[in-house]
Amino acid sequence: MWLSRFRALPRPLRMLVYASFINRAGMFVFPLLAVYLVRSRHLGTGEAGVLISVGSTGLLAGSLLSGPVCARAGRRAALVSSLLLNAAGYLGLALVDGPTWTYAALLFVALVGMGMFAPAANTLIADLTEPDQRPFAYTVSYLANNLGMGVGPLLGGFAAAYSYQLMFAGNILLGLLAATTIWLRVPADTRRTATTSPVATTRRAGLLRDIDVAVLVVLSICYVAPLIGLEYTLPLAVTTVLHSSVAVVGAVYTINSVVVVGTSLLIEKRIKAYSTRALLIAAGLLWSAGMAILVFAFSLPAVLLSTVVWTLGEIITSVVVPTYIADHVQEHRVGGFMALNGFVLSAARLVVPMGLGVVWQTQGHRPVLLLLLLTPVLGVVAFAALRIRPAARPRLTEPSPPAPPLPAAPLPR
Repeated sequence: MWLSRFRALPRPLRMLVYASFINRAGMFVFPLLAVYLVRSRHLGTGEAGVLISVGSTGLLAGSLLSGPVCARAGRRAALVSSLLLNAAGYLGLALVDGPTWTYAALLFVALVGMGMFAPAANTLIADLTEPDQRPFAYTVSYLANNLGMGVGPLLGGFAAAYSYQLMFAGNILLGLLAATTIWLRVPADTRRTATTSPVATTRRAGLLRDIDVAVLVVLSICYVAPLIGLEYTLPLAVTTVLHSSVAVVGAVYTINSVVVVGTSLLIEKRIKAYSTRALLIAAGLLWSAGMAILVFAFSLPAVLLSTVVWTLGEIITSVVVPTYIADHVQEHRVGGFMALNGFVLSAARLVVPMGLGVVWQTQGHRPVLLLLLLTPVLGVVAFAALRIRPAARPRLTEPSPPAPPLPAAPLPR
């Protein structure tokens, strides 16, 4: 069933899904970057942390650049440029032997590319799908990215064990393969021609609609922040609080991938039956339940059970938010709003570990876990009160004018 639905998607979109998987499967460097900087470039752990934080501002810049590049050069150009920038930055990190600031600059370039890719990909999906296809298309894209991330760090670890140069080479080559796939299989311009809606949209109505969508996207940080927070806190909590093996952290990622693969398509089938508000509230309740397990029963079994629960919330949010943007923003502004969605994720990735690190250092791990619980609870309250637009508007084309009547044939004499 799902395979026939996948085949029914436009061919360029299927090529994008393949390219996204290739790109993610080649993400060898980023998960092991701190190890590389400390062991190969002989930086201190503090220096490496600061360098990665500074370089990670490239994610923010890339998210913001994605919208203008999509609008001016096209979606394909934005996707290919993002992959080339990422490859160029990593090539410099692999080859350049210079002062610390050069590593930060090269990492910035690489992460600008990384930050551009997801918003541009989401914009391309919005271009190539109709509203009834979008939940499935975003689900498949999300699934491909997660499958790639399940493979990439594992392959990167094997490559790094042999040679850091091999690790960089694998990342760069697979990124270039993804770029080639997109360049050859995705049209240069996928933007839709202007359509008309059943009710004429005034400038003021359009502005209010865009504000509503922007507020929803910004508030989605309530569900993004716990995800980034767990990436930071779980390895520390498992190894220092529970005194367990770091292998447990790997088990968390494995469970997350298994749940994503096993339930994403099942969840997508049921999404259309519910409103955006109901779905976002459900996602928040799942996130809250997952975090509550950690707060009130912190143990190894609780960590694993929590992962199953919050992953379901992650799946819903990852599909609903870009679908809502594509359905409710005027076509020429979709790229900018997808960039805003990417910016929210990048901002959380930059700010959340820093903030939680300060809380952990001064107050211990329990307040950190409590903050991770309160954040999605706040999201549930916010989305319950927020003005959320109804389901996707139909795309109607301008009706053709009726053909003029044929002249009556003359009566016979």
